[in-house]
Amino acid sequence: MALTDLPLEELWAYRPEVAEPEGFGDFWAKTLAEARASAAGPAEYRRLTNSPLRTVDAYDVRFSGWGGQPVAAWLLLPRAVSGPLPAVVSYIGYSGGRGLHTEQLLWSAAGYAHLVVDSRGQGHATPDPDPVPEPQYYRGLMTRGIDSPEHYYYRRLMTDCVRAVDALREHPAVDPDRVIVSGASQGGGLALATAGLAGDAVAAALIDVPFLCHFRRGAECATLGPYPEIVAYLSEHTRTDPAPVFRTLAHFDGLHFAPRATAPALFSVGLMDPVCPPSTVFAAYHRYAGQKDLTVWEFGDHGGGRGSQPEEQLRWLAGRGLEGGGS
Repeated sequence: MALTDLPLEELWAYRPEVAEPEGFGDFWAKTLAEARASAAGPAEYRRLTNSPLRTVDAYDVRFSGWGGQPVAAWLLLPRAVSGPLPAVVSYIGYSGGRGLHTEQLLWSAAGYAHLVVDSRGQGHATPDPDPVPEPQYYRGLMTRGIDSPEHYYYRRLMTDCVRAVDALREHPAVDPDRVIVSGASQGGGLALATAGLAGDAVAAALIDVPFLCHFRRGAECATLGPYPEIVAYLSEHTRTDPAPVFRTLAHFDGLHFAPRATAPALFSVGLMDPVCPPSTVFAAYHRYAGQKDLTVWEFGDHGGGRGSQPEEQLRWLAGRGLEGGGS
């Protein structure tokens, strides 16, 4: 892996001027209001009585997301600590879902309630039943509904992510004032979007090597991962004006959620990341309105700090009074 983006000193100075799309705030206020109004009821939690875990109670969860549609999640609660607990909401990387509940034990082991959110159309437990306007373009999700912000796939997924925070804050084992959003890659971009959209409902954000930031730069620089899907679409449809495509994408760009986010945030970046170019991460970081820190992994690829980053996160949260273990 090679250094394929700007040198670190230039990244610290990289602050591109990217205009927010007209009506951005109203678009998202309407989207979330409609989702909340269409909710089918409170979240449902079914305890897994056959789980092999002995120190964690696991629940199969369904909550109302976009259009009132059911979204799957796992809730993991540590047995050894009393509530109300600080809670972590985890969003998943591109093409992945919530997986198995036994794969997600870090946060409950550290004394947090942990909600692992499935990604509609990516995970196995949550379909994306909304009809996609024809014609459908390039394979993958990056161009699904790209003809308009109203139809774009990430409108539905980002709405699900905010609604996950709504649902978890109502759980009796959770302290609603200590809900943390987290994720890496796509999950990091979703955590950033949720921090910007959910406001005071988010106490902190853990944003690792985030995707969905500075789309134009990502399409121009990334050599691996989802951004090349946009390039392939524009390449294959040579008569398509790219401007409307990027106007749609602007409604889902972390650069426009970041100025609305006020919760403290810990970002991370790998300087040799070919999937989410470091300049896209720095651009979002610089625009983030809340108190923020950035862990730079000089020789990190898209894995960032890998197994070292969770320890960074736990220490960072403890330094802000958000350690696990109950109140």
